[in-house]
Amino acid sequence: MGGDSALLVVDIQNGFLPGGSLAVPGGDEIIPLVNALARGFENVVLTQDWHPADHLSFASQHPGRQPFETVQMPYGEQVLWPDHCVQGSESAALAADLAIPQAQLVIRKGWRRAIDSYSAFREADGQTVTGLAGYLKQRGIARVFVVGLATDFCVAWTAIDARKEGFEAYVIEDACRGIDTAGSLAKAWADMEAAGVQRIMAADLAQA
Repeated sequence: MGGDSALLVVDIQNGFLPGGSLAVPGGDEIIPLVNALARGFENVVLTQDWHPADHLSFASQHPGRQPFETVQMPYGEQVLWPDHCVQGSESAALAADLAIPQAQLVIRKGWRRAIDSYSAFREADGQTVTGLAGYLKQRGIARVFVVGLATDFCVAWTAIDARKEGFEAYVIEDACRGIDTAGSLAKAWADMEAAGVQRIMAADLAQA
């Protein structure tokens, strides 16, 4: 892919792989495909969940609450997660088999204690930006292709926000895996379709 396109590789971190505290089923299966796809892109951006140990999205910070319950935060409903991807931990490290040395930027998100951050573009309050949109626009990038973990959270929110920022957005379905809690995967695909996100497979890239 030429200079007007970027591959966004979302949260392929140990905490989301089998054996991690918030493992996405089959999360490790996509790594060889993501590595192969990345070799075809001039521009690649990686993202990392990067939480302080006392992040308020962690169920452990809410006495009596369990992971996957929801609470109300100032910015709306928040799913409570197991502790994961704590800054500097093995959980937060990029997967050892991820081989994308040519990536030019790593966006770390979720580092503010009081706001969760699924999207690579803005945090869960919908207001606090990461700067990614400006970075891409200044480099003349008009369309983004999103892969990684998890389809129904960080991938979907990233793709939808890409559309809000004016980019063409594609999610490469076979290079993602979902959590699918309480129907979240079907809802995410419906939300992405409504936002104008294109759902493709890796084999479709030749036509994209």
